[in-house]
Amino acid sequence: MSDEETEGEGFVFKDSRSSQISEDEATDQDAQVEPDGPAPEQAQQPFKIDFSTFIMSLTSSAFYHLGDIADPETGKTETNLPAVQQTIDMLIMLREKTQGNLNEEEAKLLEQLIYELQMKFVAKTKK
Repeated sequence: MSDEETEGEGFVFKDSRSSQISEDEATDQDAQVEPDGPAPEQAQQPFKIDFSTFIMSLTSSAFYHLGDIADPETGKTETNLPAVQQTIDMLIMLREKTQGNLNEEEAKLLEQLIYELQMKFVAKTKK
């Protein structure tokens, strides 16, 4: 065992700072990859987050709390108006704080989402 590896009670610690891999290690790594499945880095590609995706995520949680979207596990809907109001307030705050920094599509999307949530919120509170 080299000075870069330490073994103890079923654990092997390797110094990851070393950029070279021995033939034995390369063979071990090849054996761990399933031939029919995707490589781990391909299966877990990061999801691209941009401003539009972020505000759509906030809005979808508000629709869930309005009862417009069912829980995927139970199939039931629930209404939580304080959570909806909080999301509307966050979107309004984002509109104010990002004023002049959004492109036309982002600004239009944000305005539409705020308006739609406000209208649905008012409709739910009048029932």
